[in-house]
Amino acid sequence: MTTATRHHSDRIYFFDSTLRDGQQTQGVDFSVADKRALATALDQLGVRYIEGGWPGANHTDDAFFAEPPALRQARLIAFGMTRRPGRSPENDPGLSAVLNAGTDGVCLVGKTWDFHVDVALGLDQGEYLGMIGDSLAHAATRSAEVMFDAEHFFDGYKANPEFALRALDAAYEAGARWLVLCDTNGGTLPDEIERIVGEVARRYPGSRLGIHTHDDTGNAVANSLAAVRAGARQVQGTLNGLGERCGNANLIPIIASLALKTDFDTGMTAEQLRELTPTSRLLDERLNRTPSRNAAYVGESAFAHKGGLHVSAVDKDPRTYEHIDPAQVGNRRHIVVSDQAGRANILARFREIGIDMDGDDPNVAALVERVKAREFEGYAYDGAEASFELMARRALGQVGEYFALKRFRVMDDRRYNARNELVTESEATVTTHVQGEDVMTVATGNGPVNALDLALRKALLSVYPQLDDMRLSDYKVRILTPQAGTGAVTRVMIESTDAQGRHWNTVGVSANIVDASFNALRDAITWKLYREGATPAVSAA
Repeated sequence: MTTATRHHSDRIYFFDSTLRDGQQTQGVDFSVADKRALATALDQLGVRYIEGGWPGANHTDDAFFAEPPALRQARLIAFGMTRRPGRSPENDPGLSAVLNAGTDGVCLVGKTWDFHVDVALGLDQGEYLGMIGDSLAHAATRSAEVMFDAEHFFDGYKANPEFALRALDAAYEAGARWLVLCDTNGGTLPDEIERIVGEVARRYPGSRLGIHTHDDTGNAVANSLAAVRAGARQVQGTLNGLGERCGNANLIPIIASLALKTDFDTGMTAEQLRELTPTSRLLDERLNRTPSRNAAYVGESAFAHKGGLHVSAVDKDPRTYEHIDPAQVGNRRHIVVSDQAGRANILARFREIGIDMDGDDPNVAALVERVKAREFEGYAYDGAEASFELMARRALGQVGEYFALKRFRVMDDRRYNARNELVTESEATVTTHVQGEDVMTVATGNGPVNALDLALRKALLSVYPQLDDMRLSDYKVRILTPQAGTGAVTRVMIESTDAQGRHWNTVGVSANIVDASFNALRDAITWKLYREGATPAVSAA
């Protein structure tokens, strides 16, 4: 292999492996519908390559490749491995399944660490290099774009650089479009990545090198950026950093950082970059999990401001405390209200929820003091924005009363059933006043809060059908006075969702955990009804 002239193109190509690598995450099991929805979103985002899975490995991947989604920009890639020993590329069933998937390209994985070839596979090194070469050469006759996934490349290069480079030579000379250098164990640090990729880039054109990192040291994103700086021009990763063990490189901050903080050409439009936050949250929706509030660029708290001095500065010039405009990645500024809040926080939060008030309005000072007093009691409005909005609007007389609670009673029954199985069942009886009538409803649930929620819905759904799509998605309890033992004051935080994709958080505080839960649940229902424009059925607030 002769030394190639280094390519100085600044064009970066993103390769998403969520549908395969992400599936290896503990607890993640994509359906065919999930894979199609995510592939479509990645295509809209502007990712160049989407790895759909491994044809022949499982029924889900086979069904996905049998009816793949129609992609407008991205190229669908099938993943597989080089031929097995003792078989020709034409007669290897595994390789044939990959090449017969009908994709725009294929990515074949091969060993580049001599330790694996010598010990794990027990093969002659020359024989194995021949397997890489003829597999890639055969694939090049069947597919428009062929890539070589150099597994354990950095460990292999540090142990025996000659063999690792000979493996790359075999793939390169066989016609591989990309040589993807993999930090498969995730143990390499950024300075090592930059040094090794730089050395490899002096041997092959940078426009032919890719980087694939894992996050076992928490450096996957940094390692990917270091590889780009050293010459790599394809970057592989997964949405939200899904992947086995500690995960793969998170493609979301990699894309945002390269697009917004460097001069590299990502090929993505400003409109596509604004899809980063929706795409990140779509993945969490498909997995039925709560998005990370602290995720870089796209988290709910990524542009949250709590201190009054910070908010005053952000009000004058957002660049003071924000490294980018959150709208560039589809996110938003979030002004948090807490016991550290000042007038600037309150006014900024008012603007977010559509309340226009003058800073000299005495209601502002009163609300600041009310927030501080309530948080001293145990309320936390920095994580319960819906409860804060209701408190503010009630103080301003803008929220009516949709229902009034007369009383509730919750009972837990722990017993043995007819099969002699120990079961626990909760039953809630709720009396509400709505539309001039007292309504008593009873419901059973798998816990007191669930039973209370169901009983309330039973009373309200006929009057407020808007509540039909509302769901409780998260429930957290915190003991505020642990020194009081079982008589401690508790704080309950409830997150709710609806079919429109909205998430809102409410808080309740009481020495009685069920009472605290009801307070949070009442706010969650009230906020939903207010946002839906429902007509209050009791009296004005």
